Amino acid sequence: MMNWIKKQMSGRYGYDQLSMALLALSLLLTFIGSLSNVEFLLYLGYVPLILSLFRIFSRNFTDRRLENYKFMQMVSAVHTFWNKKKQQLKNRRHYRYFRCTGCKQQLRVPRGRGKIVVTCPKCRTEMTKKT
Repeated sequence: MMNWIKKQMSGRYGYDQLSMALLALSLLLTFIGSLSNVEFLLYLGYVPLILSLFRIFSRNFTDRRLENYKFMQMVSAVHTFWNKKKQQLKNRRHYRYFRCTGCKQQLRVPRGRGKIVVTCPKCRTEMTKKT
């Protein structure tokens, strides 16, 4: 049985992050559609499933890699944003975050220092802020 699967997948692209995300989206749409009794969502859940299977069994490696690369760039931007927000939430007891009025750079200053003059390291704009 395993040899048959290996033989079938030989020369195929296989699964990657985009294929897994499409499968998860398909499961999510199907689950929500079955809970809410909306048939449209059930049928819409087949679209990402078919796309994922197409990608997994494709023999066009270059196009599939390019699609996955673009997907990972988008996911990376979102992941970076949420990691920054999580870090800010974690450090909120010790630091206060501001945006520079000149260049919109994010600045971090220690809490509990009263009114201080904050100088942006990027554009050298000085601001008086309460920490």
